[in-house]
Amino acid sequence: MKKSISGIRGIVGEDLKLDDVLRFCRNFAPVIKSKKCAIGNDTRPSNEMIREVAVAALLEQGIDVYNFGTVPTPVMFREARKCGAGLIITSSHNPLPWNGLKFIINGRGPNEKEFAHILKEKQTQQTKFGTEYAATSNYVDDATKIIGKMRHEPKILVDVGGGAASFVAPQLLRKLGCHVDVINQSISSRGPDPTADKLTKLVLNSKRYDIGFAFDLDGDRVVVVKDGKKQSPDTTLALGTIKALELGYKKFCLSMDTSIAVEKYIKDHGGRVVRSKVGEANVIDTMLKEKCQAGGEGSSGGFILPEFNMCRDGILTSGLIAAMTGKKIIDEMIKFVSNYHQLRTKIDVESDLHDKTLSKLVQKLKSESSEIITLDGVKIIIDDDTWALVRKSNTEDIIRISVESDNLQKAQQIQKQITTLVKQSHEQAR
Repeated sequence: MKKSISGIRGIVGEDLKLDDVLRFCRNFAPVIKSKKCAIGNDTRPSNEMIREVAVAALLEQGIDVYNFGTVPTPVMFREARKCGAGLIITSSHNPLPWNGLKFIINGRGPNEKEFAHILKEKQTQQTKFGTEYAATSNYVDDATKIIGKMRHEPKILVDVGGGAASFVAPQLLRKLGCHVDVINQSISSRGPDPTADKLTKLVLNSKRYDIGFAFDLDGDRVVVVKDGKKQSPDTTLALGTIKALELGYKKFCLSMDTSIAVEKYIKDHGGRVVRSKVGEANVIDTMLKEKCQAGGEGSSGGFILPEFNMCRDGILTSGLIAAMTGKKIIDEMIKFVSNYHQLRTKIDVESDLHDKTLSKLVQKLKSESSEIITLDGVKIIIDDDTWALVRKSNTEDIIRISVESDNLQKAQQIQKQITTLVKQSHEQAR
């Protein structure tokens, strides 16, 4: 089972059982000061069972539950602002046997103190029973107000991957004025993670459309397909950034592993950039502390507009990008981002040796690097267009290595060098 402030995930019946759902939801109840909780789920086979257990646990603890049924994660974040709290039954982009719980407090994910309360072993005592209500969302209307209706009618192909986005994304795009066709409406039509899947059907058919979008099962991730080519997750974030700048936003927060291309574009257009640790919850936390107006996480294609939603919002992002179709800036940004090459690999390192290995690595790099940042692992700034990031995994016995450069051969060489140094540091840490 994976436990982090981004949520709890596991394989249903193996490491995530109904007893776990009961305990976590009972512990969540005292954190809900409003005594109201919006609840929804994506399209996983185990959702109904887990949702009913979660609802029962919250009702038992005196929480009024507003049940939205099958909806995307961004919709739940939006509705949770109104209720004061929210719970999403989802495992995002994990395989179908997985499921999980994603908690929302005051429109954001829980902080460390709140999450520690959710994880505690001792269960909260019953107070009085709450009431369950059927609920519907105004998400589409709210998103339309932010984006604005379009004067042209772009042709959009939407790959919903059998996920919860199928209930909202096409509706939003059509309301904006797009002509929309939908594919892969079955849950098993492709892999649950569009950043990893080849998106074969969308790629093959996209040339007949202005642009294509592919969503994960809970709709917080979106991947762009343009002119028969699947674009990188960083491209999704970069395109969202264009629209944010057009809307007048100037201060952005980007995760440490987001492409330097996104940062360069923001700065070249009068914006400022703050960097955060990797992970949606960390980006949101930094956004709130630094009062950032937009940003996100490049590795997951996660654009975040906190004014609207304090989460990755793939559905809103698709609308923002669709509103720019027909403009040269989309092709220009895609080309700009493609000039940078990101390489990712991982090395097996025991969790209890993660910190010691990274400490040894820093000692080796001090004499060789112009700048080292230790906000999240070890980030080495090699020059204006090249960096490497070495981070420990919070859930696995691995250390992750990311490298980016505007020169592919240079990136490959640096990846090889950094990998060797990490292996040496690991050996010395033993």
